[in-house]
Parts: sequence; C-alpha cells; structure tokens
Amino acid sequence: MTLRKKVYSILEVTREKKKGLAWFFDIFLLTIISLNTVAIILHTVKSIRQETDVFFVGFETFSVIFFSIEYLLRVWVCVENPKFQNPVWGRLRYMVSFTAIIDFLAIFPFYVSHFTTGSGLIRILRLFRIFRLFKFTRYIHALRVFENVFREKREELILSFVLMLFMLIISSSIMFYVEHDAQPKVFSSIPATLWWGVSTITTVGYGDTFPITPLGKFFAGVIAVSGVVMIALPTGILTSGFSEHISSRRKETHPHKFCPHCGKEIEKHT
Repeated sequence: MTLRKKVYSILEVTREKKKGLAWFFDIFLLTIISLNTVAIILHTVKSIRQETDVFFVGFETFSVIFFSIEYLLRVWVCVENPKFQNPVWGRLRYMVSFTAIIDFLAIFPFYVSHFTTGSGLIRILRLFRIFRLFKFTRYIHALRVFENVFREKREELILSFVLMLFMLIISSSIMFYVEHDAQPKVFSSIPATLWWGVSTITTVGYGDTFPITPLGKFFAGVIAVSGVVMIALPTGILTSGFSEHISSRRKETHPHKFCPHCGKEIEKHT
C-alpha cells in the first residue's frame, strides 16, 4: 500500500472504522472542531476575552495550521477516490465539492485577515470561522442525510423559493401602491415594504408595519393565508425527501424484507 493510499484510508470516513489510527484521527478532529466552536462563542464574551486572549490567539493559530495541513492532505489523496482519479481535473473537481469548500472556508479567514485593515471586514471574516462546525457533516450520518436530501430535492426547493420570491415582490408592490398615500413614511417605497412582506408571508407578523386602509387589510389577509401555503411547500418537499431517503436506506439494508415490485414488506404483502 502506497503512502498516499494509507493517508487516504486515515482521512476517509467510513462507518466500519475500527479503533486504530484512522479512528483516533476522527476523534481528535471532532474534538478540535468542538473546541473551536466553543472558543468562537466564548471569545465574544468581553470579560473572558480580556483575561484569556493569548490562549484564544494561540488556539486559533494551532487550529488553522492543523486544518490547513488536513485540507492539503485531502487535496493530495483525493485521487484515490474513483470520482477524482485524474491528478489535475480530479483535484479541481474535489476542491469545488461541498466538503472541500467547507474545509477551505474553515481556514481562509485567518490568512485573509492578515492582509486586511478594515475592522468591519475582519469581523465578517471571523464569522466565517463558524463554518468549521459544518465539518461535522463528514462524520455524523444524520447530518449527511440532510445533505443528501437537499441535494436530491434541490430543483424542487429552488423552484419553491423562486415562487416565494415572486410572491414577496408582487405582494410588497401591491401593498406599497395601496398604503403609500395613507402611510407615506411607513410604506415609503417598494424596498421598504419588502420588510412587511417578509414578516407577513412567513406569518411572523412583528406588528411594526401594518396596513390601515380597508383594501390594505384585505390584501394583507389574502397574502398572510397564501404565505402559509408557500411556507408549507418547501416543508412538504423536505418531508417527502426524508421519507424517500429513509425508505431507500431500509430497502438497501434489508432487501429481503421488501417486495421488488410494489415495495411493501413481504410479510405484509397480500
């Protein structure tokens, strides 16, 4: 076995891993990810940050070095995977995959922050460190199920969100023209009315912006009811996706218990 294949076997995630170097690496990596998440949260507490800032900086540096080495190793060994066999294009394909992008986002803010001076940009880049939490998806099966369902239903989800966007723009435009004369400061423009549209369609209803004319109240009621239907659309798509995924997994793990024609359990088949 070549060195690259050995490293690949250590980095690759499989549910059958026994207690060995690969298993200990997974545990160590998950521990580092967990501690990073805790550190990001605690670093926002002023009293803790002032007393232990040196520790936070040191741990951040260690974590970035560790994640950087891990990222480079994964790019190096990814050609052992049949999907990325080509030494050039295979690695490029891997680098734009979801897991590789998450790995990259976990380290790049640290390097970029050393070349930027704007405090606002640095705060945004520091926020990107929370992406390290998404590295858990590689190791927790339940999170991989979420990823698979979203990937399988992405077209339906995109369509539902596009419909919601259309509804938001149309409803906000209507409400602007209906309420502008009565409340010129509240409904001052269509972009300003979009906030009302979001809170109404999602049925949150903060109450900071609301119609006062009879026609405006009528349209608001119609839009609120329609919003319930629109919000339920992606929920139904995801529910269907999870049901299909769980059903296919059951058939893969217990193929002898299901009829290959109708899909029913054999003991219940009539």
